[in-house]
Amino acid sequence: FQVLNSPDLAYISRYSLGRDYHKLLRQRLKKLAQFIENEAGALGYRVFVDSAPVLEKAIAEKAGLGWIGKHSNLLSRDAGSWFFLGEIYVDIPLQTDGKAIAHCGQCTACMAACPTQAIVAPYQVDARRCISYLTIENKAEIPVEFRKAIGNRIYGCDDCQLVCPWNRFSQQTEESDFSVRHNLDSSALLDLFAWDEDTFLSKTEGSAIRRIGYQAWLRNIAVALGNTEKNGVILKALHGKLDAANDMVKAHIVWAIEQHVCA
Repeated sequence: FQVLNSPDLAYISRYSLGRDYHKLLRQRLKKLAQFIENEAGALGYRVFVDSAPVLEKAIAEKAGLGWIGKHSNLLSRDAGSWFFLGEIYVDIPLQTDGKAIAHCGQCTACMAACPTQAIVAPYQVDARRCISYLTIENKAEIPVEFRKAIGNRIYGCDDCQLVCPWNRFSQQTEESDFSVRHNLDSSALLDLFAWDEDTFLSKTEGSAIRRIGYQAWLRNIAVALGNTEKNGVILKALHGKLDAANDMVKAHIVWAIEQHVCA
């Protein structure tokens, strides 16, 4: 919450601060599949890490790994929701496990914490309102109605997980590949906004952040800068990026400038 409460800093979803987990987990799962093949004999297998239309949360719940919380993330009594999911599909029979039991009870902390009220009902998220969708998957303009609520979140959002009581039991990873890179856990918005495209590509090499592209990066930071306190330095930086931005990003920069001029 320290970064979220510092409007001049950029909040980046915790999962993306290190190396891209998709690639790392896929490598580990392939090694595990090969180990299974060595032990069980020849088999067909395929590895997935958020890379195909696999209902991984529902499968994980049925496998007893945890239950789907009201924020729609998988929850474990031992690890909360701060973990990644990956799957190995095999063509050999396996012993099945029982479905996990839900333990959310009457808690609605995640629903109350969502900045854009994207959790419209327990276990139901409206992706069109979700900051993670708006700042990552969304390739178009961010609707004006959500820009103020985005605050300083420039890549994803973790609010529903940060307030979840079950995350008191999560443990800090010791995997060096998931360590924070380039101080992205506490970088100033202006410093990140100053990156040119080459710097963006260099600093995000091997990171999940790179997939949104430079223009979406500028778009998101422009919105965040529009949510900071009125500041001449910020205004100058916003005007300075107009020539480097495409039409979509310019609309967000103009909006941010208006927030400072009209504040």
